[in-house]
Order: sequence, then C-alpha cells, then structure tokens
Amino acid sequence: MTSVNNVHMVDNLTNGGMLKPSHTTKVEIKPVDNDKGQNGIRPKTTSASSILHAKVDQKPATVTGSKGSYLYTADGNEIFDATCGAAVACIGHNDPRVKEAIVKQLDTVEYCYSPFFATEAAERLAQTLTQSTNGEMSKVFIVSSGTEAIEAALKLARQYYTELSTPQPQRTKFIARKQSYHGNTLGSLSVGYHAGRRAIYEPILGSNVAHVSPCYPYRDMKEGETDEAYVARLAQELEDTFQSLGPDTVCAFVAETVAGMTLGCVPPTPGYLKAMREVCHRHGALFILDEVMSGMGRTGTLHAWSHEESMVAPDLQTVAKGLGAGYAPIGALLVNKRIVDTLARGTGAFTHSQTYQGHPVACAAANEVQRIIREDNLLGSASILGEKLGTLLRERLGSHKNVGDIRGRGLFWGIEFVKSKSTKESFPPSDQIAGKLHKTGFMPEYGISLLPGSGTVDGKNGDVIVLAPAYNITLADVEMIVDKLERVVHAVLG
Repeated sequence: MTSVNNVHMVDNLTNGGMLKPSHTTKVEIKPVDNDKGQNGIRPKTTSASSILHAKVDQKPATVTGSKGSYLYTADGNEIFDATCGAAVACIGHNDPRVKEAIVKQLDTVEYCYSPFFATEAAERLAQTLTQSTNGEMSKVFIVSSGTEAIEAALKLARQYYTELSTPQPQRTKFIARKQSYHGNTLGSLSVGYHAGRRAIYEPILGSNVAHVSPCYPYRDMKEGETDEAYVARLAQELEDTFQSLGPDTVCAFVAETVAGMTLGCVPPTPGYLKAMREVCHRHGALFILDEVMSGMGRTGTLHAWSHEESMVAPDLQTVAKGLGAGYAPIGALLVNKRIVDTLARGTGAFTHSQTYQGHPVACAAANEVQRIIREDNLLGSASILGEKLGTLLRERLGSHKNVGDIRGRGLFWGIEFVKSKSTKESFPPSDQIAGKLHKTGFMPEYGISLLPGSGTVDGKNGDVIVLAPAYNITLADVEMIVDKLERVVHAVLG
C-alpha cells in the first residue's frame, strides 16, 4: 500500500478569536483501502444471504413484485398465492387503497407509546372489533402478532383471578389440546402441542399445562359413533382433566376454533365448542379461543365461533393474520366485558405492555383492510367460493388413492395425505410428502404456492396441504387452484 505524507498546521485560538500558528506537527495520512470497512476488515465478496433463513444454508426465492393473488420472483417465476403466505394476505397483494391509508397515517404520526398517547387509528380499530362481536367483547388489546396476543391472553387470564372480589390465586394452570399451535414464544409454545416443534424446548417450557385430545373426527371418531357421542366423550375427557388437576386450580381452556396448520383445517364437530365452554364455566375457568388463523373472515364469517348455532362466544379471543392482511404486523386480544369489569373494580390496569402495542400505522392498515372486507362483501365471497372450493376438491381429489381426508370451512381447506386410504396409515416422515408437494408447486409448469404441514397425526407422522386463498378470488381462480393442485398431486404421487 502506498503512503502519502501531509503536513497539517495545528492552531490555537487567541483571545481575540484570531487563528495564531503555534507549532507544526507532521501527521502521516494513509489513504483508505476501499476494499475494507471502517474496522479494517475486508468484507467477503459473496452473494450469500446474511439472514438466518428457515434453512440456514438455503435462501428462498426472492419476490420482486406482486399484484392481487400473484407473486413474481427474481428468477422469472409467476406464482399464484393459494395460501396467502400463511393465511395472511386475505385481500391480495399490493392493494393501492391500503397503501394510501398507510401513507395518510404516516403524515399524522408513525409511532407513539400507547400508555402515554391514544391514536384515532387504534381507537377506530378497537371499536370495529368490539362492535363486530354483538357486544360479547368490550375491550381490545392491540399487539403485533398472534403469538403476542396469546401471551397477553394467558397473562390476563391469570390476572383476572387475582382481582376477583374474592381472589383465587391458586389458579395457575391451563388446559389446551394436543396437535394444536398457538405461537412460538415459550409461553405460547407451552400451551400448544406439536411434538416436533416442542421437542428441543421441552426442558424450558412451562409445566403448568395439561393437554387433551383435539377435535379430530377423521382419526378419532369410533366406528358408528355419532357426533353427539363423540362430543360427549371429548367433554368428559376435559371434565376428567379438570378433576385430575383440581378444578379450582385451572385458569382456562385454550383451543383453536378451527384447527390450523398443526392439524390441518379441522372445523369443530357440531356442539363441540358449546360443550367445552360448559365444562369450563362449570368450574369457573375461562374459555379462550385462538382465531389467529381461522378468524377475521377466513372461514366465511368474521369470527369463526359465530358459525355455531348458539354463537359460542369465548371469554378471551385472539386474532391476527386476516386482521391486517399482511400490510403491517398486527394482532389483537378481544376481552369479554365481565373480565374488563373485574379489572376496573380491582387494580384498574392490565399488568402487561409491549412497545409496539396499538401501533398507529399497523392499525391504519388494518382499518382499511377491514373496510375493504365489509364494503366489497368479501365475507360473502369467502363463504360462497369456499363451498365451491370444497366441492371441487372432493370431486377431483377425493378418490385419489393417497388422499385420506378433505376438510375445511370458508376459504380454509386441508387435504390429508395417507399411504393407505383404507387403513389411514401415514407416509413415513422421511418421505416428506407435504414438502415435496410444496416444492413441486413452485415449479414453473405449476406456479402455485401450497402450504405444507407435517406431523399432523402425532407430531411426527402425517402430511397435509392447506389452501387459504384471498377472499377476493374469482370462480375462475378457484377452478385454477384445484386444477394446479390436482396436477401437482399426480406429479408427486401418481
């Protein structure tokens, strides 16, 4: 490296502010090596990603554009997003109305700390959510994800019992379901139950959660058993679990209204939600429904629990994915009036907060998404086209030798694949059937995004593909989805 000497005059200021030379110092100035950073370390010239991707050494395809239900990648692929990512982008991509709402909010305020300040965007979203429950829920706690909403629900359930007029501090336990998923933080992972996802974290998960059977009629209903008998059996299992734990030690029962990826879009058997709630309330415990994936219109109604004839409203409800449609990270906890009233008579505060709760930009995006869903009648579309999607799936794939079950509601459908249709035997995990179907869908000749799930039977065995397209798809889109999926299935399984 070449060095160059320069002489700099070091001057002192006189009292009059004049620069007066005092002495000279030679300083060797070395030119900067432009190949090195400020710390003198030469960066590697590599195209490797600096992101810790799901597969450490595999960078996914880069999305360079989007419109409606289509994603465009750097390698020239056009992908029909039949899953909305993970059931998120429910009004499609790149909607100019939502972008305009975000910019408008940025012109007002991009962020303020919600314990100190309120914003119109957050107030309006909370009001929209409470009104949509016909008065069942009276307050909303707005966060940035479904996992955060679950964490808040668990904390609020615990706090509720410490603030009753006669406190019940012994209530520290929760009951949830096997083959469920409620998030990936330690608290939410503790109430969820997917053996594969929990395995390495088991030693540090909470020990205050018991798990009962899921509502999974395809595999768990006995031959000749009626819906009523099956529901009664599951309710008795929940009752027995309350008794084994001590009924007065349980805070709440937590369940997905319609099971998500871990089980694969299984709707509740008629009467199931009502029966589970009755067991909870009999013992003074709360009934918590997780609608992070199935709520906000995904199953054809804004709240998945409203499908039940008796409108089985929960005490606490979580929502997220369809709330903001992916335009900004957002989730929410909806709270029943009696829980709010208990806190109001007690400490008057929820002992929990998060930096980005009620984020104004996220709330503005969600407000616009919900306006579009209402004014474009997308719930009706999701219901009608969802029925058509289910019908076509059964017509085109129901008889395939490796399709065990097709189930779902609205625009939320799961196809469970089996090695043997008659015995319901799953493919060995090493076959990675769901993963192969997913990867094949990305090939240019198919151009479709499919959501793969594994371990659906017991956390290790079982393969499912989930479809969760945008609410504003067309009948032609539905037919195309089924056509592409059928060709992918034939390509992988024959």
